Amino acid sequence: MISLKNLTIVESLAELDRIPKRKTLINTINAHSYNTALTDSLFAEALQKGDYLIPDGISIVKACRWLKAKSRPKERIAGWDLFKFEMDKLGQSGGKCFFMGSSEAVLSAVRERCAKEYPLIEVITYSPPYKPEFSEDDNRAMVDAINVADPDLLWIGMTAPKQEKWIYSHWKDLNIRCHCGTIGAVFDFYAGTVKRAPQWMQKAGLEWLYRLLKEPRRMWRRYVIGNCKFIINCIKEKR
Repeated sequence: MISLKNLTIVESLAELDRIPKRKTLINTINAHSYNTALTDSLFAEALQKGDYLIPDGISIVKACRWLKAKSRPKERIAGWDLFKFEMDKLGQSGGKCFFMGSSEAVLSAVRERCAKEYPLIEVITYSPPYKPEFSEDDNRAMVDAINVADPDLLWIGMTAPKQEKWIYSHWKDLNIRCHCGTIGAVFDFYAGTVKRAPQWMQKAGLEWLYRLLKEPRRMWRRYVIGNCKFIINCIKEKR
């Protein structure tokens, strides 16, 4: 059972610079993923047993303070923030970055933008088959592709909870020596196929509202019903 009060969560952007240079799994948590983890034991295990967990949602930041949790983040650290931090760092020295997930169209746009913004980074991409569950052959091909590339940075973008469960289940099979982040929608943000909220909405913690307004049919359950569930779940933890 996952408990927000007992999770170890990165508390500030400055802490990202103190993550050791070695095989490291970095996941994110927001209201939606917390709700999902309460009913998905493998997802809950993946979040709790990763190396680092970042608060990708102002609701998590506020809830941790209200609950007087073990970790009380000072700020929201979006998946985008993690992405930019790691890419800028690798971009200074150069190296290989592997993007696992999304469609070939999105990955093509990612490669094009990276070539302009990070000329010292060699970008390798892999688009897994679109299906609810991968076969053993699918999984082996994905693991082999990552191991052969031997990247200096690895991004997994297959949406939550699929991406977290996949990387957690295959973590021991990966012969890598780098940071790995599960960043979902960031692939689309970086490719330009989905726009992020304006800066003022991001700073005000209203990025969720922007996404709801842009895609109400797809997002209303996650943000309208989901946010209500999150509040109820936090009240249960408070007792």
